[in-house]
Amino acid sequence: MKPRMQTYNVSDELNQIFGEPGTESRRRAENQAWEEYNAQILLDARKESGKLAAKIGTDKSYISRVERGLTIPSISTFYRMVSAMGLTVELR
Repeated sequence: MKPRMQTYNVSDELNQIFGEPGTESRRRAENQAWEEYNAQILLDARKESGKLAAKIGTDKSYISRVERGLTIPSISTFYRMVSAMGLTVELR
């Protein structure tokens, strides 16, 4: 006999863990998630090419600080990073 699969509502889980949308705790969690997501993209790109810093005109230590969340790049630097990795940004 196959075990019964249990379903659940992901939105309810997120609300329970991080708070309702629009609350300060939810905003903090979303910001942290985006920072970690962006750092992972940089880390993956850095592993593949190792030349990201040279492509955007900065040094490896700057890229490392961004990856570790110690610094937040300016908008122009962020766009140079994205472009150098062959990605695009869509603002909504």
